[in-house]
Amino acid sequence: MPIITVNNRKVHIQELNKGAEHTVVLIHGMFSNLSIYYFNIAPILAQHFHVVMYDLKSHGMSERVSEGYDLENMSSDLIALLDSLQLQNVHLLGYSFGGLIALKTALQIPTRVERLVVMEAPDPQDEKARNIIDEYSKEFLEHYIANFTDTTKRKMGKRQFEKNHRLYEFLFNQTSIKADMIKEKYFLHEMDTATLPPSTLLLYGDTSNCKPTGEWLQTKISGAQLELIPGDHNIPIQEPTQIAETIVDFLSNPLLQNHG
Repeated sequence: MPIITVNNRKVHIQELNKGAEHTVVLIHGMFSNLSIYYFNIAPILAQHFHVVMYDLKSHGMSERVSEGYDLENMSSDLIALLDSLQLQNVHLLGYSFGGLIALKTALQIPTRVERLVVMEAPDPQDEKARNIIDEYSKEFLEHYIANFTDTTKRKMGKRQFEKNHRLYEFLFNQTSIKADMIKEKYFLHEMDTATLPPSTLLLYGDTSNCKPTGEWLQTKISGAQLELIPGDHNIPIQEPTQIAETIVDFLSNPLLQNHG
């Protein structure tokens, strides 16, 4: 389980198909970890691309940090990771709050982001949307344990289960994560979409409470395409194969305009 140092902090990463010509970087949401991609979505993407996954600070097996969960800091972490791995041009895919990190990073380094996939990014201005992330975090642990057991054929032990719970309790109760998310209240409505990649895919659940945000983003990001996937905010768990195949089709389409 590779641990590298980025911005003077330990970051857990996983890479698949390192020899591929093009790289896609997967960003998970708050209160989750890279396993949301690792078990189902990443292996399909890795048939075509170099896939990079990483645990956000204080998530999964990355180092615990008490502050710095605003988009500026999270984007800075991602850019430092790209630099550390010597990745000059990448596709970015972000889920939930990770979708906001992907958007922020694409705004920060537009010439290095070739194509952008935003999946179920919420509007931080919507308090109900922020609550969705809280609700999802509770559900994530159950699915994480089920996926771990199904994929590895090993039952997760009590010690590992308790360790995960302690980690999420730390995030909820001992970090600035919720306050930092609230700071980003107007992010979507203040961003300059003119600098975003011309090829942007928006993936949202057809019954998700975040779907109106996806529909709104489609009107704001020139050339963006919106794909509705059966399900709610948990579509990476509900329809991983359809999501992975949709992303492969989007990233592989030579007719879409690309950044250098």
